[in-house]
Amino acid sequence: MVELTLPKNSKVGKGRHYPAPDGAEKVRRFKVYRWDPEGQGNPVWDTYDVDVSACGPMVLDALLHIKNVMDPTLAFRRSCREGVCGSCAMNIGGRNTLACTHGWEEVSGAEVTISPLPHMPVIKDLIPDLTLFYAQYESIEPWLHTVTPEPQKEWRQSEEDRQKLDGLYECILCACCSTSCPSYWWNQEKYLGPAALLQAKRWLADSRDEATGERLDALEDPFKLYRCHTIMNCAQVCPKGLNPAKAISEIKVMLVDRTI
Repeated sequence: MVELTLPKNSKVGKGRHYPAPDGAEKVRRFKVYRWDPEGQGNPVWDTYDVDVSACGPMVLDALLHIKNVMDPTLAFRRSCREGVCGSCAMNIGGRNTLACTHGWEEVSGAEVTISPLPHMPVIKDLIPDLTLFYAQYESIEPWLHTVTPEPQKEWRQSEEDRQKLDGLYECILCACCSTSCPSYWWNQEKYLGPAALLQAKRWLADSRDEATGERLDALEDPFKLYRCHTIMNCAQVCPKGLNPAKAISEIKVMLVDRTI
């Protein structure tokens, strides 16, 4: 008989419970993934009964309240609080999203479950290791490539050409899409993933860029591009309403068109 074992630290246990203060007006329970690399044990779920009348309406507000009032050891990333930087991306109620723009009242059920972005190494608590993610972004060379002499003032672009970048440039690299993609889960070392490929399409669509052929050559690979099976998880979870799957399909069309 085949014996299957789970990887080390994959079993999540029951952690501490932090009750709400006496006299709390409105209480909501938050179930938060906790793991300390300096500890010896497996990850645990800590539960916090938060007096949500004492904090703002977003999940990030509740996490800040937990850290400031209830448990200063909780670790997570955050910065802009406006859905612009992508720092606070995490899995909330089973869905990848931004804690700063997702309201805790939007999560159904008795408790709000919060964990790091899935299928990524965890540095601590809600902080995923995005080293590979950013390396893949760097690999598509996200800057303007030109061979003509640089103009004195600026690279000019028509309004029609500029509109071709809509739905591409708005990506904030939060990694919600890539970490929701099963193809990226299983082929993470080889498949670039929705976020990097969306950014690749952004530069392929830019009329000012003069390295279209070289960019397509770099993407024409059985794993870098073609592991996308149009599952559409990426489009469903994108907090900016973008459609990486559509961008990936358009890159595939460009590769076919240049052979005709």
